[in-house]
Amino acid sequence: MNRMFLKVPGLQKTFTALSVALLLLLQVNLYAQNWDIDAVKAINPQNPDSKYFRATSSSVYIVGIAAPVGVLTAGLIENDPVLKKKSYEMVGAALIELGVTGAWKNITNRRRPAEKYPLDVFPYRIYSGKSIPSGHTSMAFATAASLSLQFRKWYVVVPSYLWAASVGYSRIYLGVHYPTDVIAGAAVGIGSAYLANWLNRKFFHK
Repeated sequence: MNRMFLKVPGLQKTFTALSVALLLLLQVNLYAQNWDIDAVKAINPQNPDSKYFRATSSSVYIVGIAAPVGVLTAGLIENDPVLKKKSYEMVGAALIELGVTGAWKNITNRRRPAEKYPLDVFPYRIYSGKSIPSGHTSMAFATAASLSLQFRKWYVVVPSYLWAASVGYSRIYLGVHYPTDVIAGAAVGIGSAYLANWLNRKFFHK
């Protein structure tokens, strides 16, 4: 039965690719934790009191809500259906991001760095939630990617991604996430925005 299964066109290559990917993932996992905590210790000070990074971190959900609401408000004021549609897509990206982030956190159940290394990491406040992916980072990158897809101007794209990157860095600086949490959050955020954009063009283009 197994031989017949592997003779199906394409399945043998797929099986081989998945096996290689799994081996690579296991190999990377042997070194990832040490790299993660070393990076946190290098970035996170004993007293993470930077007002800039605290404000940047706190701005995520304000900006994440204000961006689509602002676009929708402009669309309503100008009676512009294109702007309204842009705002709906941005909301869609945020909803996808929240769903994926929540599911991933519950599946992996990774402890935050300060919980695992209480003598090495100094969080600016105590968080009890799961660590990977970083929810603040995923929301920031979902917002940045959505704005960049809807308004393809350098003066929108560059500041949006610089802000999102600052959010990600701030989460490490503040001692509440590993770098891999931030990388995963960025991937979820950007992926959610592009998925929402694809769904919009696929099913609601007209």
